Amino acid sequence: MAPRRIGVVTGGRADWGLLLPVLRALRAAPDMELRLIVSGGHLSSRHGDTRREIRAQGFEIAAEVPCLAEGDDPLSLCRAVGRGVEGFAQAYAATAPDVVLLLGDRYEILAAAEAAMLSGLVVAHICGGDVTEGAFDDSIRHAVTKMAHLHFVSNEGSARRLRQLGEDPAAIRVTGNPGLDLLRDMAFLDRAAFEDRIAMTLRPRNLLVTYHPETRAEGETAADLDALLAALDGLGEDVGLILTQPNADPGHGAFQRRLEAFAARPNAVLHAALGQQGYFSAMRHVSAMVGNSSSGLMEMPSFGKPTVNVGGRQDGRPRAASVIDVAPRAAAIRGAIERALALDCAGTVNPYGDGHAAARILAGLREAGPARALLRKTFHDMGAHAA
Repeated sequence: MAPRRIGVVTGGRADWGLLLPVLRALRAAPDMELRLIVSGGHLSSRHGDTRREIRAQGFEIAAEVPCLAEGDDPLSLCRAVGRGVEGFAQAYAATAPDVVLLLGDRYEILAAAEAAMLSGLVVAHICGGDVTEGAFDDSIRHAVTKMAHLHFVSNEGSARRLRQLGEDPAAIRVTGNPGLDLLRDMAFLDRAAFEDRIAMTLRPRNLLVTYHPETRAEGETAADLDALLAALDGLGEDVGLILTQPNADPGHGAFQRRLEAFAARPNAVLHAALGQQGYFSAMRHVSAMVGNSSSGLMEMPSFGKPTVNVGGRQDGRPRAASVIDVAPRAAAIRGAIERALALDCAGTVNPYGDGHAAARILAGLREAGPARALLRKTFHDMGAHAA
């Protein structure tokens, strides 16, 4: 039989690290043919032009779909999704995938799913069923679920939600978060090499800070960032601060300007893209993580380090015992950071899996039935089917 052609869409650093173990497994499988479609922030110099990183890791880019929002307002975002639907449809026509594999919940993934559905293609979705109540990503993720035919979820709670959404239980596999697979084989940078990478000498205590706009928050979310920065400033210059650039979500422009101004401090640096090795090495070398990124909940617990999760962007996700939730108020954030720095997180259990997700996802793709059967979806009403 001919290899099954898997078209994998990646839109930026938010999904690349999670997809990388799956991409490596697909590349090594003789019965699979990887066709990588690159979009979103990967194509932007503003976000590090991470195509170079993709190629440096030995991956060939089969197609590029420019659809990054030109501004951070709703109209720009809607236009980007429209361009993305057309661009992904053209990419699918050119690359002829048997299955389109998507991860997560960003707007370019919504466009990729819509184009695949309208093109009559099988969609496999990673990390469906998760909940992030502080971002419109939540709605996108559930919408992609209804356009998908195969589901690879990170935990049993997510699987239960997909069954509630009427998805076929036989099409749902609990695989864990594939991002954790990277940690098993990662060659972490030692302290000296890491300091060279970030262009800063580490302090006795250091924080990794990743904070994105809350796209469903009421009011001006930049004020919440100001509260976070005020809390960080109050820690003094003995605490090193490694700041990462926000995602290309509505409001990111104001965030970027504030972070650039803040990073002028001698104990702070701001990076557009550290890469997987750099970002995970940061988790290994810092004392704690602060912000509202999913990586603070999904990956940081595997390092036995605390996370201070600010605001409601990640509301609804499972939490390890190492996660401290705090409102976006300067005094509260500073208190939570001080508590985190004194917290012993040894032995923390990560609720997102055991680091073997890619093998389970590959098995699911391998064992999936023919496209004709998969495309004929039936709504599985919980009154007629087992939950």
